[in-house]
Amino acid sequence: MLFDTFPLRSQSLKNRTVMAPMTRSRAVDANTPNPLMAEYYGQRASAGLIVTEGVSPSPNGLGYARIPGLFNAAQVAGWRLVTDAVHAEGGRIVVQFMHTGRVAHAANLPAGAEVVGPMASACPGEMYTDAQGMQPHSAPRAMSEADIAHAVAEFAQAARLAIEAGFDGIELHAANGYLIEQFLNANVNQRSDGYGGSVAGRNRFALEVARACVQAIGAERVGIRLSPYGVFNSTGAYADVEAQYVALVQELSAMGLMYLHVLDHSAMGAPPVPAALKAQLRSLFAGPFILAGGFDRDSAEAALAAGQADLIAFARAFLANPDLVKRMQSGAALNAPDMTTFYTPGPKGYTDYPVLAG
Repeated sequence: MLFDTFPLRSQSLKNRTVMAPMTRSRAVDANTPNPLMAEYYGQRASAGLIVTEGVSPSPNGLGYARIPGLFNAAQVAGWRLVTDAVHAEGGRIVVQFMHTGRVAHAANLPAGAEVVGPMASACPGEMYTDAQGMQPHSAPRAMSEADIAHAVAEFAQAARLAIEAGFDGIELHAANGYLIEQFLNANVNQRSDGYGGSVAGRNRFALEVARACVQAIGAERVGIRLSPYGVFNSTGAYADVEAQYVALVQELSAMGLMYLHVLDHSAMGAPPVPAALKAQLRSLFAGPFILAGGFDRDSAEAALAAGQADLIAFARAFLANPDLVKRMQSGAALNAPDMTTFYTPGPKGYTDYPVLAG
């Protein structure tokens, strides 16, 4: 099943593998994609679907060093290099929109941008900056309702630019403790207005972003990634977590989104997403369902055969194996990823992983 074609709403995928989104920090010039990035994604176009690294829809969302954006004409042109490279190889690619929110340092932001979040509390921990090395996360400014409306509009405009840049759709990153999950998560969102204080309040921002993007480019081109029980960037479980995600997915399903992508980080040491919750979310979402988290060929085939998902996402395996699909089909050994080059500029550990002969 893993190597069978799959109808993703109005598009046909050549297999059921998804290249999961992975930050690579190669947008060295003004957070703009470049020919090296086009080469990287083009090399991996045998995936049924590529989801790009997290891409900010706003200058305020560029919290990490050298991550790309999609909010100006130069970035549209840069991403067009990427989408052309993938499409030339017969692949499909969607852009993941990741606004980092409070997971940021001001030194990583362009001039005039600011760190924002649902609350004024800084994210615990540190992050790397090119200018100052490791630094504590900057304290964000708590977003007003006007700021929230502006951020929603930024996502919608970025969605329009994504289609202009040649993408086959977008994925909203509502996981891993970035801005959308900062609103979802009760450990982070302590607001007392209409954007917090209850399941409906905490879900409101995610749903407004999704609706705005659907209105901008159509539901069949908008997917979303969720990670209930995730712990990245000081999130973690809370009392109503399952009720909240059930309510969220019911409303997302009613929109007719392109897909729902659920991430389980237990393979990396985080608490697992309970199997019963995954099954419930799958049953509630009337559309294609992607699972991510620690899969290999055998476990992917088993999950598909059991009806647990329609598509399976692979992360580091695709990073280190541009020809992952061919390797899995043939049973060939996989290259090991070089963690020292995950976020460093240049081609080393990026476009130089070997492929099988022939």
